[in-house]
Amino acid sequence: MINPLYIQTRDVLTIKYARYHTTDMSHTDMIFCESCIDGMKKMDSDSIDLIVTDPPFAIEFGASKANYNRKLSNVMDGYSEVSADQYYDFTLSWMTQAYRVLKPSGSMYVFSGWNNLKQILESLDDIGFHTINHIIWKYQFGVAAKKKYVTSHYTILYTCKDPRERRFYPYSRFGKDDKDRYGRSLRYRDVEDVWEIPREYWQGSIKTPTKLPAAIIRKILAYSSKPGDLVLDPFLGSGQVAVVSKMEKRHYCGFEIVDEYYKFAKERLDTGSYRLPAAPKNVAPIDEYME
Repeated sequence: MINPLYIQTRDVLTIKYARYHTTDMSHTDMIFCESCIDGMKKMDSDSIDLIVTDPPFAIEFGASKANYNRKLSNVMDGYSEVSADQYYDFTLSWMTQAYRVLKPSGSMYVFSGWNNLKQILESLDDIGFHTINHIIWKYQFGVAAKKKYVTSHYTILYTCKDPRERRFYPYSRFGKDDKDRYGRSLRYRDVEDVWEIPREYWQGSIKTPTKLPAAIIRKILAYSSKPGDLVLDPFLGSGQVAVVSKMEKRHYCGFEIVDEYYKFAKERLDTGSYRLPAAPKNVAPIDEYME
């Protein structure tokens, strides 16, 4: 990180530019098998352009439940959960470090279920993040229920460190005058705060219990980063955020505490493979999933 004391010009804009445009090279295009709380403490302040993460939900998640309709032999063990009574302290701890490493111009997207959304919102406020949007990700199926409504969405909290410096690229996916065949604005629909994006089914491939679809990560990257930016995922899991960031010409870094998941993510990144088959043959290349 560039120290402003070494900048001869004392112009405030010069100092701000130097600070906002530094990159933590010791973590660029690298992932680490360790707690993100410990790992982020080793990172430079104000060095990350964008954080995208799907932390544990503290809901006693059962990856092997029949209603997930998956071949259990292909689902990796080791999912690590946080107890509900520790969730606020846990969230406060990792978000404190996330706030420190995020550039003033950067943003953070946090995926959350409804169960512990209150603790996440309280942590964001207590640390000093500014919440821009509550985005609803509507997926194509929910867990069956008889005594309540079916839960079929996640909340994505779009937040930032400094609303005056926050970057957003409103025409990164559609131009101002782009229309669909009915004459409706493509851009307007794309920037609405309800996103209907299907989950991905990795039939015949190794998978972690939870993963985000590439389409939702690409959308976030397009609106809140540019090629060459450094994207952090404190809870890597399968490495999906890192893999898609690499596909979209962003730099990546991240942490994963489960050794098996870390090795899985690293293999995907090292081999340039989007999916790893359960049987070691015909590995699907990343380019196959660019569309």
